[in-house]
Amino acid sequence: MKYLLLKHYRGGPEPVVDYGTIDSWSPDEVDAHMRYMSDFAEKLQSTGEFVDAQALSPEGTFVRYDGEGRPPVTDGPFAETKDLVAGWMVIDVDSYDRALELAGELSAAPGPNGEPIHEWLELRPFMSGRAESVE
Repeated sequence: MKYLLLKHYRGGPEPVVDYGTIDSWSPDEVDAHMRYMSDFAEKLQSTGEFVDAQALSPEGTFVRYDGEGRPPVTDGPFAETKDLVAGWMVIDVDSYDRALELAGELSAAPGPNGEPIHEWLELRPFMSGRAESVE
């Protein structure tokens, strides 16, 4: 079963730890956070549970069909918004419980002073040809 783990900086319910924004962290703190993410992905590669992952730039554009042939485009998302999708990881695991376990582990990535940031991650199953229970 494939799941998408979405990293939302400053999104979700109120953070357990106020870790600020990543641009306020020291270079060593950013490096430690990125190293944790890389090590986590390598661990999942060794178990065969890793599919893909990417960090996302805070810049972006919203686009939608306007019915007239030229889609309207607006700036955004903006880094100062409450919810910024910072990256994603796709995992392929045997069960929903395993997906929860891995999401919890990823949530412990370090932030300021090396402390776990307890970030909220959005865990979403991929749709398949049939409905699957996540309970």
